[in-house]
Amino acid sequence: MMKRLTLLLWVAGLFILGLSSLHAQTGGPFLPSAADNRCRQWVDSVLSGLNVHEKVGQLIVATIPARADKATKKQMRELVKKYKVGGLLFSEGTPEEQAILTNMARKDAKIPVMVTFDGEWGLSMRLKGAPDYPRNAALGCIEDNGLIEEYGREVARQFRELGVHVNFAPDADVNTNPLNPVIHVRSFGENPQRVAEKVVAYSRGLESGGILSVCKHFPGHGDTDVDSHKALPVLHYDRARLDSVELYPFKEMVRAGLGGVMVGHLQVQALDPDGVTPSSLSRNVVTGLLKDELGFKGLVFTDALDMKGVSAIPQVTTKALLAGNDMV
Repeated sequence: MMKRLTLLLWVAGLFILGLSSLHAQTGGPFLPSAADNRCRQWVDSVLSGLNVHEKVGQLIVATIPARADKATKKQMRELVKKYKVGGLLFSEGTPEEQAILTNMARKDAKIPVMVTFDGEWGLSMRLKGAPDYPRNAALGCIEDNGLIEEYGREVARQFRELGVHVNFAPDADVNTNPLNPVIHVRSFGENPQRVAEKVVAYSRGLESGGILSVCKHFPGHGDTDVDSHKALPVLHYDRARLDSVELYPFKEMVRAGLGGVMVGHLQVQALDPDGVTPSSLSRNVVTGLLKDELGFKGLVFTDALDMKGVSAIPQVTTKALLAGNDMV
């Protein structure tokens, strides 16, 4: 758990101490660097002052509506003060009310809270009255990847104005199944190479703008006909097929040095011999494949653990952390 917390606080430290000195790096700015003494010193000082309760809380991202009513304010204070959560994920509401809640969280938190957002096409994916952009399926038709990177930077600018640190985007799934009920237009397309190009460009735009990108849904949710919000999708393909299609954009993302990955709730029989363990709870997938084999060094998030694909599994949060996820 200490390694996981160190990585988590390292990224939080970069948000707090500033990113300007890291923008010259070839890859993203959020991977740990031994050269950043200021950040390492801050991480060490914070970790040394945490008790077990606070350390556990730092591994949790709690979802909360962006509504500044009395009930939500009470819920947010409890999450921050009592449970010491490491992150907040804002859902439906308005930018103005999210800003009010974010400022409250900053004031109440002993440890700075990581503010996350599920904004594949920007703030309008969750908030009313925000700029609305085309879905990834349309952006995937753009030939100039520089435009995709510029788009990512503009999304990052808007997120930072609202106090957001992390975007659970882009969707790196290769949508090869026309019956896919949940990915569909969220994907950049059905060609793995083109999807990878757009994923890296959008992620670089986000990260050069100071927002941690989180590519999803590892190891690939594109060729399913089941929505993991409602049940557990199954991928029957062998490893050769997974390497050439589903995993390809994630490999390119890791190679580009980008900072975040979200693991989806999928049953991938080629990766888990037991044929029943969801990828988000699988040490073979999270630690063995993503971290050890592909060499990913950034933050690993689970998809929402209240989704029907995993929610009925006993001790789901504990199993997700034991699998190697950094935040649940």
